[in-house]
Amino acid sequence: MTTKLQLDAFLKATLPILREIEGGDLSRKIPSDEAEDRPLGALAATANALVEGVVQARQRTRRYQRELEEQIATIEKQRTAIRELSTPIIEVWPGVLCVPIVSVLDAERATEIKAALLRVIAQRKTPLTIIDVTGIENMETYATDHFLRMARAVRILGGECVLSGVNAELAWTITQIGVELGEIRTHRTLREALQEYVHQQELRSMQAAQAAHMHVLQGIQAAQAMHAAQAIQSPQGPQTPQGMQTPQGMRGAVWPPLPPGTDKR
Repeated sequence: MTTKLQLDAFLKATLPILREIEGGDLSRKIPSDEAEDRPLGALAATANALVEGVVQARQRTRRYQRELEEQIATIEKQRTAIRELSTPIIEVWPGVLCVPIVSVLDAERATEIKAALLRVIAQRKTPLTIIDVTGIENMETYATDHFLRMARAVRILGGECVLSGVNAELAWTITQIGVELGEIRTHRTLREALQEYVHQQELRSMQAAQAAHMHVLQGIQAAQAMHAAQAIQSPQGPQTPQGMQTPQGMRGAVWPPLPPGTDKR
């Protein structure tokens, strides 16, 4: 039978440990010299079992929390992948991005498209972006306004944004909600939008080639004028650029010789 002296000694040794356990130190155990079938031994064993249960519960909670965080991270990755797949950004031509949009376009999805597109344009410095709405079913007013904002943002980044695949129903919807596309050029199909871009690039290339050709012709004409002036001022005939006389037998000819097909006038 447990005496009062034994009980006092047990409590004196146990209370500090219980305070430490209460403070969070679950590694402490309550000592007891008595067997578990004795009152004090049973009390110590029960208290230690409770503490061990708390330790195991905490470990399970931490494990569940890690698993939950991993699942949340996986879900976020899947959501990102789904968003990227639902709104792919494809380079259909050097310098041309295409954003095909299918199904219903609401304000939230339009915001996601805008953020992804501007990020890609800023990275690649793409001059033209074609937003193809051939597969779209419905467009809200806010989504249409996002298109206008998107086009302005693309223009600020140095690019251009056009709209392709506008069908009769979508055109009627845009007209009914009173949105003015204004600065956004539209095309019936993606092919037409791409063809116009290629045509514009060809025109720019031709204009650059013509400008270079004119520059060469102006250089030739300037050289001819310079040699003609030298021929008038010098009684010995035209001089070469190095100050040498025109070779014998070439009197009256233009020196240096002009390229074949050049007008000698």
